[in-house]
Amino acid sequence: MATFKNFTISVIFLSFFATAAASGRVDPSWHDAHATFYGDMSGAETMKGACGYGDLFKQGYGLQTAALSTALFRDGLTCGACFEIMCVNDPQWCIPNAGTIKITATNFCPPNNSKPEGNWCNPPLQHFDLSMPMFTKIAKYKAGIVPVKYRRILCSKQGGVKFEIKGNPNWITVLPYNVGGAGDVINVKIKGSSSGWIQMSRNWGQVWQTGTNLVGQSLSFQVTTSDLNTLEFDGVAASNWQFGQTYDGKKNF
Repeated sequence: MATFKNFTISVIFLSFFATAAASGRVDPSWHDAHATFYGDMSGAETMKGACGYGDLFKQGYGLQTAALSTALFRDGLTCGACFEIMCVNDPQWCIPNAGTIKITATNFCPPNNSKPEGNWCNPPLQHFDLSMPMFTKIAKYKAGIVPVKYRRILCSKQGGVKFEIKGNPNWITVLPYNVGGAGDVINVKIKGSSSGWIQMSRNWGQVWQTGTNLVGQSLSFQVTTSDLNTLEFDGVAASNWQFGQTYDGKKNF
């Protein structure tokens, strides 16, 4: 079952970019894994989680989500990435002609090192803990766990990238979400109307931070995804922006 956990990641940006581009890129090849589900059909238990997202319905992800095992989650670097999944090689439990589902990585399925056998989220296993509505699109509810094949795909999102700003004047955090294209963000810069570009660091999941006080300045952002595409979002938040609010970048990857 997926649970919440904080991750603090120190980033050396050049090597970080190279690693992310190599291991996080879209891949047309199908790979073997397994899938389970957590929560019920309402999806309430899938909200929030280890990527920093909140209400997945309001943020545009809905129930098309999954918690990833350690091998896939990569300390939060895969948050926001999209996958296509199909149930395979289990005629008893796979739904015939179900086709595929497409999900966004929004949470972490933690390992249980005290239970090395039968814990599908233990490394090095590749595993998707799906929302129940997604699991039951490809497999019968009573299956519990099924073999699947998956591949990394581009994310198709409606509307612009959103920026949720939290913190305080001396510690600003930004959560970019509803990110299209590669989906997983590997770098964020922020600029006030009276400052230059400021490099943000990853706090955990997809939450980025800076200790620079930018209160009273309009805010712009540069966002880079794992395929090394960068978009600049100018004047996203006016000078009267407030903590706890979300601002629309009005364009997407």
